[in-house]
Amino acid sequence: MGNYVQLLSARVNLIASADTWIEGDAIQQLQNTAKLPGMHYVSGMPDLHPGRGYPVGAAFFSTEYIYPALIGGDIGCGMALWQTQLDARKVSHSKLDKKIGNIDGSLCDDAQGEEWQALIASQLPAEIGFRQALGTIGGGNHFAELQCFDEIHDAEAFQALGLNKGQLQLLVHSGSRGLGQHILRQHIDQHGHQGLLADSKECRAYLAEHDQAVRFAEVNRLLIAQRILAKLSTDGTQILDVNHNLVQPAQMYGLQGWIHRKGATPADQGAVVIPGSRGDYSYLVLPMPSDVSLQSLAHGAGRKWMRSECKGRLSSRYAVAQLSRTKLGSHVICADRALIYEEAPEAYKPASNIISTLVGAGLIKVIARLKPMLTYKTRGECCE
Repeated sequence: MGNYVQLLSARVNLIASADTWIEGDAIQQLQNTAKLPGMHYVSGMPDLHPGRGYPVGAAFFSTEYIYPALIGGDIGCGMALWQTQLDARKVSHSKLDKKIGNIDGSLCDDAQGEEWQALIASQLPAEIGFRQALGTIGGGNHFAELQCFDEIHDAEAFQALGLNKGQLQLLVHSGSRGLGQHILRQHIDQHGHQGLLADSKECRAYLAEHDQAVRFAEVNRLLIAQRILAKLSTDGTQILDVNHNLVQPAQMYGLQGWIHRKGATPADQGAVVIPGSRGDYSYLVLPMPSDVSLQSLAHGAGRKWMRSECKGRLSSRYAVAQLSRTKLGSHVICADRALIYEEAPEAYKPASNIISTLVGAGLIKVIARLKPMLTYKTRGECCE
């Protein structure tokens, strides 16, 4: 693993190369989490950046206690990759844009409303609420992106996944929407940021709701994908779906406990996609699981600038219309004027640095590179 794993203390490490830019506040937050009761190991990924009290882009391993506040409100947030039946060489950006239209509204308002409701009923228990948000992407860094493969690095692994370089791919990044936020707020109101004893009734109650939110997020990504495929008049095959915000039982370094992932991709579930910003490449990779990284990987490029800084830094350089095109020739659908600045490629680290760091640390093998064609954020002014 060479110089790609920095030991910050006996229980805290950071997966980063010498040229990986990591904000000091993020490192401080990472070290602070190691002081929580029952926390044994903490690992920061190369996309590490400061969060609201806790760092994003990290994994945490505890015994005796679990920490809902570490997971945050977007429980179950993750990535799903679908292979469409469309020929990537024959589609145009403008036609894709027009066909997709607006997918911010409720599925009930779609012409296929009854079909969507039947699918939802088959996928989710009746008691789970917030169904009006299903099939919608949400705000922040969530997106749906149509992509094409432009480089194949491991042909055997590529073929084993049933992939075809000529077909258009769909990557969906979203989570549990309002449901996860509701669960977190209830927990904070009752317990603050304190952990829950793993064998307590309070912990069991939280985990039951947590697991429902994870399932909600998975179904949400399924519905977003199916909704877009229907708009494009094509079928698709799900290649993978992984969650990067959750807590679950795990064994690390011979100890049985709990792995918390906050913006960290699992490394123990097969191939995953690590996306760049909307103006950068994404990478399909094969994880090499290791306890050093707590069986986890980066979940993206990682923010370089705070959201509040972006418009001030960029508005004098770019008009909103200019930000709807990227240097890679892809198009961006985002009618929210604040969000299009907050999610500008300049606000993120280069994805290539994240990938080279993970390769250098011996944590992944690159299977292929994906180039964005069309990124959908929102058609409306308000994303939530």
